[in-house]
Amino acid sequence: EGAKQKGLTLLGTGDFTHPIWLEELKDNLVEVEGTGLYQYDGVYFMLTTEVCTIFEKEDKIKKIHHVIHAPSFEIVEQVNETLSKYGNLKQDGRPTLNLSAAELVNELMRISKDIVVTPAHVWTPWFSLFGSRSGFDSVEACYEDQTRHIFSLETGLSSDPAMNWRLSQLDRFALLSSSDSHSPHPWRLGREANVFELKRLSYYELFDAVKKKDKERFLFTIEVDPSYGKYHYDGHRKCKVRLHPREAMKFKN
Repeated sequence: EGAKQKGLTLLGTGDFTHPIWLEELKDNLVEVEGTGLYQYDGVYFMLTTEVCTIFEKEDKIKKIHHVIHAPSFEIVEQVNETLSKYGNLKQDGRPTLNLSAAELVNELMRISKDIVVTPAHVWTPWFSLFGSRSGFDSVEACYEDQTRHIFSLETGLSSDPAMNWRLSQLDRFALLSSSDSHSPHPWRLGREANVFELKRLSYYELFDAVKKKDKERFLFTIEVDPSYGKYHYDGHRKCKVRLHPREAMKFKN
Protein backbone atom coordinates (compact mmCIF):
# COMPACT_ATOMS: atom_id res chain seq x y z
CA GLU A 1 0.00 0.00 0.00
CA GLY A 2 2.79 2.40 0.93
CA ALA A 3 4.78 1.55 -2.19
CA LYS A 4 1.80 2.36 -4.39
CA GLN A 5 1.31 5.72 -2.68
CA LYS A 6 4.98 6.60 -3.22
CA GLY A 7 5.21 5.24 -6.78
CA LEU A 8 7.77 2.58 -5.84
CA THR A 9 7.98 -0.40 -8.20
CA LEU A 10 10.35 -2.64 -6.23
CA LEU A 11 10.82 -3.10 -2.49
CA GLY A 12 13.25 -5.19 -0.49
CA THR A 13 11.53 -7.69 1.81
CA GLY A 14 14.03 -7.19 4.65
CA ASP A 15 14.57 -9.75 7.42
CA PHE A 16 14.43 -12.98 5.37
CA THR A 17 16.70 -14.51 8.03
CA HIS A 18 13.85 -14.44 10.57
CA PRO A 19 11.91 -17.75 10.36
CA ILE A 20 8.46 -16.28 11.13
CA TRP A 21 8.84 -13.46 8.59
CA LEU A 22 10.22 -15.92 6.03
CA GLU A 23 7.05 -18.02 6.35
CA GLU A 24 4.98 -14.86 5.83
CA LEU A 25 6.95 -14.09 2.66
CA LYS A 26 6.57 -17.64 1.33
CA ASP A 27 2.82 -17.59 1.98
CA ASN A 28 2.22 -14.30 0.18
CA LEU A 29 4.85 -13.64 -2.49
CA VAL A 30 4.37 -15.02 -6.00
CA GLU A 31 7.49 -15.80 -8.04
CA VAL A 32 7.89 -13.90 -11.30
CA GLU A 33 9.46 -16.66 -13.33
CA GLY A 34 13.00 -16.14 -14.58
CA THR A 35 13.47 -12.76 -12.90
CA GLY A 36 14.76 -13.58 -9.40
CA LEU A 37 11.96 -11.32 -8.11
CA TYR A 38 8.54 -11.85 -6.54
CA GLN A 39 5.22 -10.01 -6.61
CA TYR A 40 2.50 -9.19 -4.12
CA ASP A 41 -0.60 -7.21 -5.06
CA GLY A 42 1.09 -5.56 -8.03
CA VAL A 43 4.32 -4.60 -6.25
CA TYR A 44 7.65 -6.33 -6.93
CA PHE A 45 9.78 -7.62 -4.07
CA MET A 46 13.44 -8.65 -3.84
CA LEU A 47 14.48 -11.06 -1.08
CA THR A 48 16.76 -9.07 1.24
CA THR A 49 18.00 -9.05 4.81
CA GLU A 50 20.45 -7.12 6.96
CA VAL A 51 22.88 -8.83 9.35
CA CYS A 52 25.35 -7.59 11.95
CA THR A 53 28.75 -9.26 12.22
CA ILE A 54 30.70 -8.77 15.45
CA PHE A 55 34.34 -9.88 15.49
CA GLU A 56 37.75 -8.97 16.84
CA LYS A 57 40.51 -7.61 14.61
CA GLU A 58 43.71 -5.75 15.49
CA ASP A 59 42.75 -6.12 19.17
CA LYS A 60 39.54 -4.16 18.61
CA ILE A 61 35.91 -5.24 18.46
CA LYS A 62 34.41 -4.57 15.03
CA LYS A 63 30.66 -4.31 14.43
CA ILE A 64 29.58 -4.16 10.80
CA HIS A 65 26.12 -4.25 9.15
CA HIS A 66 25.69 -5.85 5.72
CA VAL A 67 22.70 -6.01 3.35
CA ILE A 68 22.27 -9.41 1.68
CA HIS A 69 20.24 -9.85 -1.53
CA ALA A 70 19.21 -13.24 -2.95
CA PRO A 71 17.25 -14.27 -6.08
CA SER A 72 15.24 -17.25 -4.72
CA PHE A 73 13.76 -18.84 -1.63
CA GLU A 74 15.95 -21.89 -2.29
CA ILE A 75 19.09 -19.78 -1.90
CA VAL A 76 17.59 -18.00 1.13
CA GLU A 77 17.02 -21.36 2.84
CA GLN A 78 20.68 -22.25 2.34
CA VAL A 79 21.77 -18.83 3.60
CA ASN A 80 19.69 -19.22 6.75
CA GLU A 81 20.95 -22.74 7.38
CA THR A 82 24.54 -21.52 7.13
CA LEU A 83 24.12 -18.32 9.16
CA SER A 84 22.24 -20.14 11.94
CA LYS A 85 25.59 -21.71 12.89
CA TYR A 86 26.88 -18.25 13.85
CA GLY A 87 23.95 -16.71 15.70
CA ASN A 88 20.31 -16.97 16.74
CA LEU A 89 18.22 -16.00 13.72
CA LYS A 90 15.00 -15.99 15.76
CA GLN A 91 16.21 -13.28 18.14
CA ASP A 92 16.04 -10.28 15.84
CA GLY A 93 15.04 -9.24 12.33
CA ARG A 94 18.67 -8.19 11.90
CA PRO A 95 20.56 -11.08 13.52
CA THR A 96 23.94 -10.69 15.23
CA LEU A 97 26.52 -13.15 13.88
CA ASN A 98 29.83 -14.17 15.37
CA LEU A 99 32.03 -14.20 12.29
CA SER A 100 34.13 -11.65 10.44
CA ALA A 101 32.97 -9.62 7.45
CA ALA A 102 35.30 -11.59 5.17
CA GLU A 103 34.07 -14.91 6.55
CA LEU A 104 30.46 -13.85 5.98
CA VAL A 105 31.07 -13.08 2.30
CA ASN A 106 33.08 -16.27 1.84
CA GLU A 107 30.28 -18.39 3.32
CA LEU A 108 27.66 -16.69 1.12
CA MET A 109 29.70 -17.03 -2.08
CA ARG A 110 30.07 -20.75 -1.40
CA ILE A 111 26.27 -20.96 -1.49
CA SER A 112 25.75 -18.90 -4.66
CA LYS A 113 27.65 -16.33 -6.69
CA ASP A 114 24.26 -14.71 -7.39
CA ILE A 115 24.08 -13.46 -3.80
CA VAL A 116 24.95 -9.75 -3.53
CA VAL A 117 26.45 -8.30 -0.34
CA THR A 118 26.42 -4.53 0.15
CA PRO A 119 28.03 -2.85 3.20
CA ALA A 120 25.21 -0.96 4.92
CA HIS A 121 25.13 2.79 5.78
CA VAL A 122 28.92 2.90 5.45
CA TRP A 123 29.56 6.15 7.37
CA THR A 124 27.43 5.85 10.51
CA PRO A 125 29.73 5.85 13.60
CA TRP A 126 28.46 2.54 14.93
CA PHE A 127 27.94 -0.69 12.99
CA SER A 128 29.43 0.34 9.65
CA LEU A 129 32.39 -0.18 7.35
CA PHE A 130 33.92 3.29 7.93
CA GLY A 131 32.31 3.90 11.31
CA SER A 132 34.50 5.97 13.64
CA ARG A 133 33.54 3.77 16.60
CA SER A 134 33.99 0.26 15.26
CA GLY A 135 34.88 0.39 11.57
CA PHE A 136 37.86 0.36 9.22
CA ASP A 137 39.77 2.83 7.03
CA SER A 138 39.32 0.89 3.78
CA VAL A 139 37.03 -1.67 2.18
CA GLU A 140 39.98 -4.07 1.88
CA ALA A 141 40.78 -3.87 5.60
CA CYS A 142 37.22 -4.97 6.33
CA TYR A 143 36.56 -7.61 3.67
CA GLU A 144 40.18 -8.71 3.00
CA ASP A 145 40.44 -11.03 -0.03
CA GLN A 146 36.63 -11.15 -0.27
CA THR A 147 36.60 -7.50 -1.41
CA ARG A 148 36.56 -8.90 -4.95
CA HIS A 149 32.90 -9.81 -4.37
CA ILE A 150 31.92 -6.32 -3.16
CA PHE A 151 30.92 -3.91 -5.94
CA SER A 152 28.45 -1.59 -4.20
CA LEU A 153 28.24 0.49 -1.02
CA GLU A 154 25.15 1.90 0.67
CA THR A 155 25.46 5.60 1.48
CA GLY A 156 22.89 5.51 4.27
CA LEU A 157 20.94 8.44 5.67
CA SER A 158 24.07 10.12 7.03
CA SER A 159 25.93 10.50 3.71
CA ASP A 160 25.23 11.24 0.07
CA PRO A 161 27.17 10.48 -3.13
CA ALA A 162 29.05 13.80 -3.12
CA MET A 163 30.45 13.05 0.33
CA ASN A 164 31.61 9.60 -0.81
CA TRP A 165 33.18 10.99 -4.00
CA ARG A 166 35.67 12.87 -1.82
CA LEU A 167 37.36 9.53 -1.03
CA SER A 168 39.00 8.33 -4.25
CA GLN A 169 39.39 4.72 -3.04
CA LEU A 170 35.60 4.41 -3.42
CA ASP A 171 35.50 5.40 -7.10
CA ARG A 172 35.31 1.78 -8.27
CA PHE A 173 32.21 1.03 -6.18
CA ALA A 174 28.63 1.83 -7.16
CA LEU A 175 26.78 3.87 -4.54
CA LEU A 176 23.32 2.65 -3.53
CA SER A 177 20.79 4.43 -1.33
CA SER A 178 18.31 2.03 0.23
CA SER A 179 17.16 3.26 3.61
CA ASP A 180 15.11 0.81 5.66
CA SER A 181 11.64 1.84 6.77
CA HIS A 182 11.83 1.09 10.52
CA SER A 183 8.05 1.42 10.66
CA PRO A 184 4.87 0.74 8.67
CA HIS A 185 4.38 4.43 7.89
CA PRO A 186 4.37 4.91 4.10
CA TRP A 187 6.19 8.24 4.31
CA ARG A 188 9.35 6.41 5.43
CA LEU A 189 9.37 4.25 2.29
CA GLY A 190 11.51 5.59 -0.55
CA ARG A 191 12.98 8.48 1.42
CA GLU A 192 16.14 7.03 -0.10
CA ALA A 193 15.88 4.93 -3.24
CA ASN A 194 17.63 3.79 -6.43
CA VAL A 195 16.23 4.70 -9.85
CA PHE A 196 16.68 2.33 -12.80
CA GLU A 197 15.60 2.25 -16.43
CA LEU A 198 15.67 -1.44 -17.34
CA LYS A 199 14.45 -3.24 -20.46
CA ARG A 200 13.29 -6.05 -18.21
CA LEU A 201 12.88 -5.76 -14.46
CA SER A 202 14.94 -8.60 -13.01
CA TYR A 203 17.33 -9.25 -10.15
CA TYR A 204 20.08 -10.10 -12.62
CA GLU A 205 19.75 -7.08 -14.93
CA LEU A 206 19.42 -4.72 -11.97
CA PHE A 207 22.66 -5.86 -10.36
CA ASP A 208 24.41 -6.07 -13.73
CA ALA A 209 23.64 -2.36 -14.13
CA VAL A 210 24.95 -1.67 -10.63
CA LYS A 211 28.09 -3.74 -11.12
CA LYS A 212 28.92 -2.03 -14.42
CA LYS A 213 27.91 1.41 -13.07
CA ASP A 214 25.87 1.71 -16.26
CA LYS A 215 24.48 5.26 -16.36
CA GLU A 216 22.01 4.29 -19.10
CA ARG A 217 20.32 1.78 -16.77
CA PHE A 218 21.23 2.90 -13.23
CA LEU A 219 20.19 6.52 -13.46
CA PHE A 220 20.51 8.07 -10.00
CA THR A 221 19.75 7.73 -6.31
CA ILE A 222 17.23 9.62 -4.19
CA GLU A 223 18.81 11.08 -1.04
CA VAL A 224 17.69 12.80 2.13
CA ASP A 225 19.78 15.67 3.49
CA PRO A 226 22.75 13.90 5.17
CA SER A 227 22.38 16.13 8.25
CA TYR A 228 19.21 14.15 8.94
CA GLY A 229 21.58 11.32 9.89
CA LYS A 230 22.65 13.46 12.89
CA TYR A 231 26.20 12.06 13.01
CA HIS A 232 28.27 15.02 11.81
CA TYR A 233 28.69 17.04 14.99
CA ASP A 234 29.55 15.76 18.46
CA GLY A 235 27.56 17.24 21.30
CA HIS A 236 24.80 16.95 23.85
CA ARG A 237 21.47 18.76 23.64
CA LYS A 238 20.87 19.19 27.37
CA CYS A 239 24.40 20.48 27.95
CA LYS A 240 24.00 22.82 24.97
CA VAL A 241 27.32 21.64 23.54
CA ARG A 242 27.93 21.25 19.79
CA LEU A 243 31.38 20.65 18.33
CA HIS A 244 32.62 20.85 14.76
CA PRO A 245 34.87 17.85 13.96
CA ARG A 246 37.99 20.05 14.27
CA GLU A 247 36.88 21.11 17.76
CA ALA A 248 35.99 17.53 18.69
CA MET A 249 39.52 16.41 17.72
CA LYS A 250 41.03 19.02 20.07
CA PHE A 251 39.20 17.29 22.90
CA LYS A 252 40.28 13.82 21.63
CA ASN A 253 36.66 13.11 20.78
